[in-house]
Amino acid sequence: MNRTKTCASALLAILLAVPALGGAEESGSLFELEARRLSGGDEPLERYRGQVLLIVNTASRCGYTPQYEGLQALYEKYRDRGFSVLGFPSNDFAGQEPGSEAEIGAFCKANYGVEFPMFSKVRVKQPGAHPVYAYLTSRPEPIGGPVKWNFQKYLVDRSGDVVARYASGVRPGDDELVEQIERLLEAPRPQGERVGSLR
Repeated sequence: MNRTKTCASALLAILLAVPALGGAEESGSLFELEARRLSGGDEPLERYRGQVLLIVNTASRCGYTPQYEGLQALYEKYRDRGFSVLGFPSNDFAGQEPGSEAEIGAFCKANYGVEFPMFSKVRVKQPGAHPVYAYLTSRPEPIGGPVKWNFQKYLVDRSGDVVARYASGVRPGDDELVEQIERLLEAPRPQGERVGSLR
């Protein structure tokens, strides 16, 4: 009887450990991931370690598309202090990013002078979300959770921790967003870490 109880307890422990292991795997660092740049070539996000990041899923034919201008303004204002915007075009919402990657790049440059890092077109919704978005959306609410529309924003601190999620309607120049970016930039950098390349 004791052996049966012991085996049952061991089996229960294994079954309970399975989802826990999955959760641990999902909670790895953002800086362990990589993404392909819009211009080609895979880029490890390790390059951005030590920076404050605003990660945004973008689209060229959305009512929020003019936010590109504000995102570029934020990038220009704060990049020398260790801040970057990372743009991830996505066609997941109402087919509002139908263009090729070359067309997306040309559109962003010609219309909004975008210089911040832009990555290849990805899925941001499950199933099949890009690993960066699988990571972001796996964070607990309210900082994580699903992407609901184009130009949703995730704010990430210098250590790679997601600290806030902003809805699509929150403009890049929003007072609360800007204040939080400035607070994160003023915080001491993690010991032993340096700001990566800003371009």
